[in-house]
Amino acid sequence: MASAHPADPIVDAFESHRDRLRAVAYRMLGSHADAEDVVQEAWLRLSRQDTDTIDNLGGWLTTVVGRLSLDVLRSGRTRPEVSFDDQLPEFTVTLDDAPAPEDLAAIGDSVGLALLTVLDSLRPDERLAFVLHDVFAVPFAEIGTILGKSADATKMLASRARRKVQAGRQPASAGRQQREVVQAFLAAARDGRFEQLLQVLHPEVKFTVHTPNGTFVTLGATEVATRARVAGSAARGHAATVNGRPGVISWSEDGTPLSLLAFTVADGHITEITAVVDPAKLALMGLPNPV
Repeated sequence: MASAHPADPIVDAFESHRDRLRAVAYRMLGSHADAEDVVQEAWLRLSRQDTDTIDNLGGWLTTVVGRLSLDVLRSGRTRPEVSFDDQLPEFTVTLDDAPAPEDLAAIGDSVGLALLTVLDSLRPDERLAFVLHDVFAVPFAEIGTILGKSADATKMLASRARRKVQAGRQPASAGRQQREVVQAFLAAARDGRFEQLLQVLHPEVKFTVHTPNGTFVTLGATEVATRARVAGSAARGHAATVNGRPGVISWSEDGTPLSLLAFTVADGHITEITAVVDPAKLALMGLPNPV
């Protein structure tokens, strides 16, 4: 956090941009922790800057965050994604029927959830050009100053990145099919229909459960189907999207999160299930409130 007096107008100005800067950095880096580091560094640079020389604070901060994020990507210093076996991964959860986001930072976040995996296939300069222009509407000339390229060259980068992103996107029908597979699994788990569970599980499916007593992993369709009652009992909740994947979240009567499920589906079969039923971990995840 910025550590100056709260009445300081520079602090107030920076805080008014913080959410947007964090969203930019997260779309670039795919890590909330890395994004926070970049935003904090942007604050430190601003605190050392003569603000009278800054005509457009929002543009200046976006440029700084863009350059810092680009440096991190090029140096390979992003935090590696940890295995589900070792530590709870970062989850971003949205309810499937939640209202459409209205502000730019929220739009950037919702768009980024579905694209983070595709963005990983882009070169750092392509990723920067695409994220800043297509998600946050930054003009090509401003992006070019970050990359050291002309506006036309930057536009070509963004165009190339856009083609890669479009090629990597799943059609809407694929998402519906994945959700149907998950719903079939949940229905079979609730009813205890073993054969139907086997039909939708990949033979080498992985089921990871985060509990108060530790993390437990089950491998193989037969074993997972046998333990599917854990998922079935946790699935009496609300459909959600978890890091771009089908999921389910449930709450207690007082609105406290009870469980979160996330599914990976490929070729009509569930290949991975992650369940979080540890109240302490759920409390730290910033999950949506009950609808």
